[in-house]
This record gives sequence, structure tokens and C-alpha cells, in this order.
Amino acid sequence: MKYFYAYKVLLLWLSLASNIVIAQQTSEPQMTFFVTSTTQSGDIGGLEGADAICQKLATAVGAGANIWRAYLSTHGTQTQPAINARDRIGNGPWHNAKGTMIAASLADLHGDIQRDSNLLYRDTAITEKGDLVNGRVRPEGTGNEHDIITGSDSHGRAFPPGTASAGHNLTCNNWTYGGPDGNAMIGHHDRQSGWNTSWNSSHSTRGCSLENFRETGGAGRFYCFAAD
Repeated sequence: MKYFYAYKVLLLWLSLASNIVIAQQTSEPQMTFFVTSTTQSGDIGGLEGADAICQKLATAVGAGANIWRAYLSTHGTQTQPAINARDRIGNGPWHNAKGTMIAASLADLHGDIQRDSNLLYRDTAITEKGDLVNGRVRPEGTGNEHDIITGSDSHGRAFPPGTASAGHNLTCNNWTYGGPDGNAMIGHHDRQSGWNTSWNSSHSTRGCSLENFRETGGAGRFYCFAAD
């Protein structure tokens, strides 16, 4: 009887262990990428402030255990070197809030080997809550918000010194300015445009205020990636 009981316990343990493994195999991957659900001007408090926004939004939906970084570049100054967005976000892979992988690596994300090799478009570039962001396709009566601020070229790097639009840098003074002038480089999360469909480097804004962002089809949203 003693051995029969031990045998039943062993069978029960093996069954539970098997169920745990199956559950782990069938569960969705953890979210490691999203577009911010919040909107803001170009004054985000620099990279530190932008990272804090990513961390706060991720924490609110149970993903705060990761180290989150904003996909933003900054231009260099006389005392500080430029910072590339691609150097801040780890190595991938990255999955959205619904478990869809949007890129397996930095090379795939930026098309280093093959262009357009990521899976980033309107249906996958969703917020941390799993919501769609308005693009050119959107509910009637709502605004287009497909301009996602990056300050980056198509390879995720800061623009060279002296690169400017209308005499301004392309990062809203390294994400510390929210006034009516200045510029920020943006990408189109829905990959739709009259001429440049890049997800991270399509055109510049007409200013750095939230109102200016809205004029060109944006709302000051940015991409967040888990860097660990």
C-alpha cells in the first residue's frame, strides 16, 4: 500500500509538471515593445524623462520588471556626444502587448541586412494596453496620430552635426523644448505616407508643441522597448 501511494503521488507530480510546461509553452511572450498611450509635447524631460514615461506605463500594465527605454536619439553638443536610439534598446527580440514579435534583432528592426524585415505596422505598433493608435486609417471624426517622434535616421542613429530643418535640430532640443518652433524627426507607425513610409524616419514636425505635432499628424507619442 505504501508503494502504491508513493506511485500515485509521483504520477500526480508528473502530471502537474507536464501541465506547467505546457502552460509555459503556450503562453504569450512577455510584452517588450509598445507605443506610448500618453501624448506630450517635445519637452519630455530629456531621455531620462522619456525613459521614466516608458517605465511608468509598462509598470501600470504589469510589465515593470523590465528596464524600459524610449526609442529617441539626441544630437551632440560641445560637451555631450550624440546618442543613437538603436543603442539604447537592447538586442531583441521584441513583442507587443498581444505577443506578436515585431522584430527579432536590431538588424531586423532597422533593415540592416534586408530592408522592411520587421513586422511593425498599424496593427502591431500598439500601446502598452493593446490599443490601436490612429493612423491614416482611423475612426471617423478622430485625428491622425501616426507621427511617432524619434529624432533618428532610418537606421536609428542621431543625425550628423549641422543637420537641421529650418535652422533647428531634429530632436526638440534633445527633448527638452515644447514651444511653437523647433523640429522633431518622426516615423509613421502605420507605414502609410504620400512619400516616405519609414517607421522611424519619415519627415520633421513643424514645431515642438503638442499643437504643432497634431498639425502634421502626430500627438507626441514615442516607441518604448525593453532593453534587458
